[in-house]
Amino acid sequence: MRTGPELVRASSPYAREDAARSWRLLGIALAVYAGFVALAAAAPVWPLRLVGSVFAGLTIVRLFIFFHDYAHGAILQSRAGKTVMPLIGYWTLSAPSVWRQTHDYHHKNTAKMVGAAIGSYPIVTLDIWRLMTPGQRREYRLVRHPVNMAFGYVTVFILGMCGSAFLRAPKVHWHGLLSLVIHFGIMALVGVYAGWDVAAFSVLLPQFIASGAGSYLFYAQHNFPSMQLRGRRDWEYSFAALRSSSMFDMGPVMHWFTGNIGYHHVHHLNHRIPFYRLPEAMAELPELQDPGRTSWRPSDVMACLRLAVWDPAKGRMVSFEEAEATPLQSEELLSAK
Repeated sequence: MRTGPELVRASSPYAREDAARSWRLLGIALAVYAGFVALAAAAPVWPLRLVGSVFAGLTIVRLFIFFHDYAHGAILQSRAGKTVMPLIGYWTLSAPSVWRQTHDYHHKNTAKMVGAAIGSYPIVTLDIWRLMTPGQRREYRLVRHPVNMAFGYVTVFILGMCGSAFLRAPKVHWHGLLSLVIHFGIMALVGVYAGWDVAAFSVLLPQFIASGAGSYLFYAQHNFPSMQLRGRRDWEYSFAALRSSSMFDMGPVMHWFTGNIGYHHVHHLNHRIPFYRLPEAMAELPELQDPGRTSWRPSDVMACLRLAVWDPAKGRMVSFEEAEATPLQSEELLSAK
């Protein structure tokens, strides 16, 4: 079985964009989004408006994948693409400068036992967990808490992706402020001229749903029961892709809404593969056909959410309860404490 650079080279034929297909798929996604927004804004009864909001939110996830692939250099690198794609980034609260910086780091460091938290959810080893102060433990629990993901619209995107990045480095990450201005400016215009109920159903709720779904997808892509981590000395790129990135099983409808991001192990092997070619690459490369898997099934969601701390001795993630019940494994760290 091929690994390392050999496997990455084997995936190269799939890292070729069909620009006409990219634009066609983007046009379809925008039309679908506009239709659901219209339903959310103007349906005669609130249950239909809620349906429009939910599906508009799911379509935002697909639109985000176009920006995501653009930022990776996989699609729409023309002048027109470089005009349109950042606008989608701003609208989805994915400030382009912040996204590129954090996401590039994530791809280069995911699955490293220590220091891979930028652009992803933090993971600490069992020994580090036992040495953390009560305040550090509370912060760690809070970041990984399901409520934080559910309210990802505020915590992950408004505060994390946009607000804190701008405050930390305003000259570099002014994109974060611009994202917030565009987002809340449009929401305010809709509210003033069409009514605040329209703004709530057509702008606020879809973004809330998209951000919550996206936050959980970010989490489950690298926090699933069979995931593996390695120390920095033993880390290897294809290992991180194949053993630390999940295959998120979904039906065809949800794969459409999520832009095939469920084929995450394929994406991490070669981020230049356009999202619409990920299933093709997986089907034709034998090395990609046995990934760790998760799904939207409640049992799988709960199994992912229970994961908390990496236990090197057991070679798996353990729950907070298991972490509390396990003594320090490193005498050196014990003495340091």
